[in-house]
Amino acid sequence: MTTILPGLSFPIGSTFSDQGVNFTLFSKHAEGVELLFFNSRQDQEPETVIRLDPRVNKTYHYWHVFVPELKAGQLYGFRVRGPYDPDRGHRFDSSKVLLDPYSKAVAFSEKCPKSVVVDLHAYDWEGDLPLYRPFSQTIIYEMHVSGFTKNPNSGVSKSKLGTYAGMIEKIPYLLELGITAVELMPVFQFDPKTDDGRTNYWGYNPVSFFSVHEEFSSKQDPVHALDEFRDLVKALHRAGIEVILDVVFNHTAEGGEGGPTYSFKGIDNRMYYSLEEDKSKYRNYSGCGNILNANQPMVRRMILDSLHFWVKHMHVDGFRFDLASILSRDGKGHLLENPPILWDIESDPVLAGTKLIAEAWDAAGLYQVGSFVGDSWKEWNGKFRDDVRSFMRGDKGTIKPFISRMTGSPDLYGHQDREPEQSVNFVTCHDGFSLADLVSYSQKRNQLNGEENRDGANDNLSWNCGVEGPTHDPRIIALRERQIRNFFTTVLLAVGSPMISMGDEVKRTQLGNNNPYCQDNELSWFDWDLVKENQGLFRFVKMLIARRLSRESSQVENAMSLKELLEKGRITYHGIKLNAPDWSDHSHSIAFSVESFSQETSMHIMINAYSETLEFELPTSKEIGKNWRLWVDTNRVSPEDIFDWGKGPVVTESHFQVKAHSIVILES
Repeated sequence: MTTILPGLSFPIGSTFSDQGVNFTLFSKHAEGVELLFFNSRQDQEPETVIRLDPRVNKTYHYWHVFVPELKAGQLYGFRVRGPYDPDRGHRFDSSKVLLDPYSKAVAFSEKCPKSVVVDLHAYDWEGDLPLYRPFSQTIIYEMHVSGFTKNPNSGVSKSKLGTYAGMIEKIPYLLELGITAVELMPVFQFDPKTDDGRTNYWGYNPVSFFSVHEEFSSKQDPVHALDEFRDLVKALHRAGIEVILDVVFNHTAEGGEGGPTYSFKGIDNRMYYSLEEDKSKYRNYSGCGNILNANQPMVRRMILDSLHFWVKHMHVDGFRFDLASILSRDGKGHLLENPPILWDIESDPVLAGTKLIAEAWDAAGLYQVGSFVGDSWKEWNGKFRDDVRSFMRGDKGTIKPFISRMTGSPDLYGHQDREPEQSVNFVTCHDGFSLADLVSYSQKRNQLNGEENRDGANDNLSWNCGVEGPTHDPRIIALRERQIRNFFTTVLLAVGSPMISMGDEVKRTQLGNNNPYCQDNELSWFDWDLVKENQGLFRFVKMLIARRLSRESSQVENAMSLKELLEKGRITYHGIKLNAPDWSDHSHSIAFSVESFSQETSMHIMINAYSETLEFELPTSKEIGKNWRLWVDTNRVSPEDIFDWGKGPVVTESHFQVKAHSIVILES
């Protein structure tokens, strides 16, 4: 090997150039560092060891070295020497091969994962640019990259099943549905096994914040995985679809005291993690064994650098932050009024224009929906999910919360001078029942997970419509399908940013499992046979999306805050009688008329969550000589459940019968 040089302390990680590679590692408490080179991913012993001299290769707490003529693709790792003293928070082990926290690619193996040197500038983006689609024109589709095409009935070529390349082949499906943004469940390199040995299908267990998950690549090669993911992003952008990543910066795959050491524990455990007063123990507000000390300066730097990497080098359009409220805590777990990391993200120029979405709660009870920091963050609105579910199954005392959710949740966001899309509205997501199961099961069925049905939420606000699980009763089937249409109608009609979950549009079922985190099988995968079986529902959702995206909206309206929109909006509430809404706790129905700001169109929406048919009095059409037309009736079956705008049957009567558990929308 040629003579090594001292190297530079910045940038952190491995930086490739034509002259060689600069390596930099930060550790505040390390006493010695070795850089290791490996010939193959199977090797457990390095071919070359470079011991860094602190007199030459250390600047403050940065350990650095430059290796001339080193090529991209080189496998490497670190060994870090320091005290093993858990009582003081230190867990150094100089025999352990450690991943570079800034690895741009990882050759993962259980015994000895390795980092990979990457030439980030070798890829041809072919002029790809961010789409910058406004939230007002965004339909989010939460999905699992592998689960989308892993089922053999996907029609994807065998070598591409469950891969980034396989997803490219299915982009036409997303386009036909009308999706404008995919929210990808974790694609950071993660440990494929949980700490108890179960399959880690969901991927919420990162080992690296800069590298893509190699198993989702059609070729098991970490650099190929990097390029294949970029191929996916480029293909989605060409189709006009944005890419939002579900990112996990709240914890790592290293778990608690008995968890493995891949990187952070062995490099500087006390710096990276939030520890209890007893420094041998980890704070665990994630439910996964540890939490990152996200507001520690160097951890903040790492999180920002990771986000920069995914925007600048991977061209992603946004991020959904898993358990984002953990990022609001300091090193002792206390809630910060102005968390530095969240404001860093909010104000960062590289991230300007990217979509930022927070899951504004954590596993320790902190719930910040409606009060998350910053001005540009959007929030997964868990209250929308819960209140819409409760109202639609007929719970008492839900009419007022339901209407609040339908109008952008002004009780949560109306006091802020924020756009109406701050609320990300959803009824289902990866975490919980699928939509088909929400209307088919009143109790979870998680026995296959091997935890004696203890895992997963117990209170799902679900309703089986009269029979638990599968049934051949046509009345129950019809009611369930009606409820599914009701849920889609509310999500895609409500003020806010709509999100739907993969496969709900074709009645994907998990057979009552509301926590299939470990089910990498047909239970979780998209079943492509359902597309043909449920063409009517697919059409219904597709037409709702198309209307939402095509509705006229002026620049003035788009510039309004939620408060302004509701104050100046033309919404009139009714009950079964005009201008007489029933806001009492026993009310299960509501009607409201909405006139567009341009006054070109009007809608009259009647919602009946009651168990019997209700007759609603109709207002006269705003336009003289023009009648109402039926647009949506969730009680009807396809193709009469939804009509092309302006092409539905004319309604001449003064009253309209809305069947039990149905929504009817008239337009003029």
